[in-house]
Amino acid sequence: MSPTKPYRRIIRHLTTGFAAVLVFLALIVPDQIFRLPPGNSVFTALLRVPVEALIAGALLLLLPDRGRLGRARRPLAAGLGVTLGLLTVVKMIDIGFFAVLARRFDPALDWILFDDGYTVLADSIGRGATIAVAIGLVLLSIGLVATMTWAVLRLSGILQNHRAWAWRGLGAVGAAWITLTAMSFQLIGGIPVASHTAADLAAHTALALPNDLADRKRFAGEVKVDAYADRPADSMLTALRDKDVILSFVESYGRNALEDPRYNTAVLNSLAANSEKLAAAGFAARTGWLTSSTAGGGSWLAHSTFQSGLWIDNERRYRSLVATDRLTLTRAFRDAGHRTVGIEPGHTFAWPEGDFYGYQQLYDSRNVGYQGPSFSWSRMPDQYVLSAFNRLEYSRTDRGRMFAEITLTSSHTPWTPVPGMLDWDAIGDGTVYGPSAAAAPSPESLWKDESRVRTEYARSIAYSIDTLLGFLTEYADDDTVMIFLGDHPPAPLVAGTSGNRDVPVTIVAKDPKVLDRIASWGWEDGIKPGPAAPIWRMDTFRDRFLAAFGPEGDPH
Repeated sequence: MSPTKPYRRIIRHLTTGFAAVLVFLALIVPDQIFRLPPGNSVFTALLRVPVEALIAGALLLLLPDRGRLGRARRPLAAGLGVTLGLLTVVKMIDIGFFAVLARRFDPALDWILFDDGYTVLADSIGRGATIAVAIGLVLLSIGLVATMTWAVLRLSGILQNHRAWAWRGLGAVGAAWITLTAMSFQLIGGIPVASHTAADLAAHTALALPNDLADRKRFAGEVKVDAYADRPADSMLTALRDKDVILSFVESYGRNALEDPRYNTAVLNSLAANSEKLAAAGFAARTGWLTSSTAGGGSWLAHSTFQSGLWIDNERRYRSLVATDRLTLTRAFRDAGHRTVGIEPGHTFAWPEGDFYGYQQLYDSRNVGYQGPSFSWSRMPDQYVLSAFNRLEYSRTDRGRMFAEITLTSSHTPWTPVPGMLDWDAIGDGTVYGPSAAAAPSPESLWKDESRVRTEYARSIAYSIDTLLGFLTEYADDDTVMIFLGDHPPAPLVAGTSGNRDVPVTIVAKDPKVLDRIASWGWEDGIKPGPAAPIWRMDTFRDRFLAAFGPEGDPH
């Protein structure tokens, strides 16, 4: 016997074991593994019986040793390996999507989001590191497919060489799978022991395009149904003809910001302090909840849902919507005689969708005069945005009534640096923010500590609220009405994995007749909604609002 033979046998056993573990993990690891409770739950999730292994093993064993069918065994095993490798890459993407957007990756619709993800990651860890991560992920994906193909070929050869034992093993494991399925036996986190994870993922991936085509047809029907499409302009928003109306979206302002005791203190303190200031200035407010069409990101989906009265939860629906003449809240105000203004500080290039919404004047990061530093993803602090809005539009004495949508971005991930409130007269062109931005912790250092990320997130939400309501008490007159809401909750790292997409929505006004119009809504008094406040889908707001402030909403 050759002295090297025992070592070869050991290496052969080790490589076979590695191949078996690799294939097993690819089959049973769930794409929502981060939703498991902490502790040993991740390891518990590995105690599963994958039905896909039973089916693939049986198929390979059923092929004869010789002949045309026998020659098909190796191509079949290679095809199974490539398929499993590609599905594993998709599963890795799914894990990332669940961690950031609280949903699966849609291979028919979501490719455009990789560009946004690259931008956010670059703001968090730097452009050089992001490029390295992107290259590493591409190489990992290629290597994973190749290694998975090798692993399945290796295991196919083992099955062929030990047919009798393989059939006995498959029979025993198959009986166990049937028993566990009949018992509906589950692990911690509701994960079934009798696994069909890979089959589910394959079905979801294969059905992505047919499902998208079906949704495309469904949406084409939905967009045609509009109770306000042919409403005469002189009967729209009659109760707000003499009001300036400001609509503001607060980035990532979710229900969690008010109700999660781990970090909600800053937000609750801000709401309490601003409640007192608003009351002292003569304002009153009503507040409820809306369920957003997105989570973690995709603000434009929430904006278009709120404005159009249609459920916009993916990029294809959004692109289809903006190609129509669907009535938006902005256009309804324009038709009613208001000057319509959009303030979009996160935009760094032309935004043709502004025409769809109906803005007569659009401001973005390029034309508001900001000369200060960027605040990671946010190009400028919210207080500067509102100061610029006041200077460019609101304080003008030669204007008529206005409807303005203002998007606030200081609470956008990565939540550092968080600006501080300044005296409104000290803001100038924004260069005053230079020292505070330079002294703030970098995103790279912040994101090493999850608890600090949550704390800074809450601080950023509190800052946005302070800024927005500070603008009201500083500049607004008796005929100003403000609507402000969150666009979506933040990523599950902060908001948790409950799947709750509720966001606060508030209407603030001095004129009591404005809030009388929404008395039937059941919203709670003040700017902080309680647990019992009504919850509506975000797409229902447009029609309720138009009805409340049109002729049919007259409480008298």
